Amino acid sequence: MQIIPKGSHIDFMAKRKIALVFSIVLIVFSILSLSIRGLNFGIDFTGGTLVEVGYAQPVELASIRETLGKVGFKEAVVQHFGTSRDVLVRVAPREGVAQDTIIDNVLEALRAGSTVEVELRRREFVGPQIGEELTEQGGLALLYALIGILFYVWLRFEYRFSIGSVIALAHDVIIALGVFSFWQFEFNLPVLAALLAIIGYSLNDTIVVFDRIRENFRKMRKGTTVDVMNTSINQTLARTLVTSFTTLLVLTALLVLGGEVIFGFALALIIGVVIGTYSSIYVASTSALYLGVSRADLMPVDKEKEKIDDRP
Repeated sequence: MQIIPKGSHIDFMAKRKIALVFSIVLIVFSILSLSIRGLNFGIDFTGGTLVEVGYAQPVELASIRETLGKVGFKEAVVQHFGTSRDVLVRVAPREGVAQDTIIDNVLEALRAGSTVEVELRRREFVGPQIGEELTEQGGLALLYALIGILFYVWLRFEYRFSIGSVIALAHDVIIALGVFSFWQFEFNLPVLAALLAIIGYSLNDTIVVFDRIRENFRKMRKGTTVDVMNTSINQTLARTLVTSFTTLLVLTALLVLGGEVIFGFALALIIGVVIGTYSSIYVASTSALYLGVSRADLMPVDKEKEKIDDRP
């Protein structure tokens, strides 16, 4: 069964101004949310205490959260780690309270609230300085990825396409960050990894569309730049939608069944796939179009003619 009928011709470029307004609204909303609410950084970035314990039998996370809440650890992040008998507790740092004291209080509360033996398996502390370094390095990783992509697409296609692809990727990352900021989902290292994966996924879709546009510029002797882009997007649309749909099936399963450990990672990727599919169709191509890309920019150079022109 075909998602898109063979030979379909949807006039995507006719809606490019509506898409532009839609994207600007989302980006402005995301930037405002990031400026006002900020990101809910996890312990990986803020620093804090991590305690891993093992129970003699499976335990419910709700009861553990309730137990910790009664002794003043309402903000603690509790999740299964491996099996339903292994629990990971993360607590934000407290001013004036030593790390060992926090660990002892958490362990004491867990043992008091359980009828079975609770074994301490691991205890770690992430300092605020390390958290700041991770924040800086994470931001630099995103920046370096975008710069590398800019030069890669520039060398492979044309500088207008490279700028269009980076605009689309920045568009995807900003909106994903805006969603996490507005709903205050925890932002941790797995989510940062998901953002880098979003860049790769969205770029792959964009490169497929750009490659077809370049090919059609050389094949289609008639038609405007808008016609070539519409044709190219329609020719790659089925591939784009099938890839996105199958990816979303896997990510949805991870989101629903994977538990809290990979919830943020799966959610960030779902947002990225949906926005990345949209941006590869509208944002990247529309940006290149507004930058003035044309058939002449992508036609191969006639070497014989070039030699004749170079003669004195």
